[in-house]
Amino acid sequence: MAKSVTDAASPSVQTLLDLIAALRGKNGCPWDRKQTPGSLTVYLIEEMYELVEAVHADDTEGVLEELGDLLFQVLFITYMYAQEGRFSLEHVLGRIIKKMIHRHPHVFGDRKLENSEQVKRQWRRIKQQEKGTQASLLSSVPTGMPALMRAYRVSERAAGTGFDWDTLQGVMAQVEEEWKEFKAEVDQPQDLKDKDRIAMELGDVLFSLVNVARLAGVHPESALAKSTGKFIRRFKQMEGAAEVQDRSLEELPKEALEQLWQAAKKSTARKE
Repeated sequence: MAKSVTDAASPSVQTLLDLIAALRGKNGCPWDRKQTPGSLTVYLIEEMYELVEAVHADDTEGVLEELGDLLFQVLFITYMYAQEGRFSLEHVLGRIIKKMIHRHPHVFGDRKLENSEQVKRQWRRIKQQEKGTQASLLSSVPTGMPALMRAYRVSERAAGTGFDWDTLQGVMAQVEEEWKEFKAEVDQPQDLKDKDRIAMELGDVLFSLVNVARLAGVHPESALAKSTGKFIRRFKQMEGAAEVQDRSLEELPKEALEQLWQAAKKSTARKE
């Protein structure tokens, strides 16, 4: 099996499946043979984030590399279920093809839609019908999603029913109200502070900010990723400037750190 994989004339999905079979085979890799679908989910998520990072960086070679890594994890998990006789790659392909056709009647049927907002409303309606009339619109939002992405998806679906602010200014006013409530908890005397209440009020602020992003047409995950990347670039420049002085950031007083930060901001602003 292993030799046939290395001798394959051209790359294909089948070649990759054969490679996985070789890794899982009797004379295969001890590490790969002991994996389970559950153990691979960690690597699946890791590869997904690496792909997202490459896409955001517009790194063509990186995207090419990470797509391959992600595809490998998907096919590896598929292969293990096939080994157990639960389903095959053909079942996976058949299910997604059927689903996409069913959810795009404006492409594969006679229904006509004019814009992407109509498409999203139709998608949500069809998906809810598939899940059953008793299912909540929010039930299919995975609890394991990163909190920021999950908050965005939850608020987006709720807004799709008409339960939403009329204007961006309205939700911005809500943020100010939530901030006052958070500040009131933080300003409590030390003996009355309640960390659970503080956390809940901060969560309300963040959830409201997610809605600000949504109504402003910005995805909060992407916005935060860009701001975090900007901070990292500036912080690294601070580290470099301190190293030139033969010192570490930890050795510098706050005034010196602020000077380095302002210099880094000025320097990187021209590139961002």
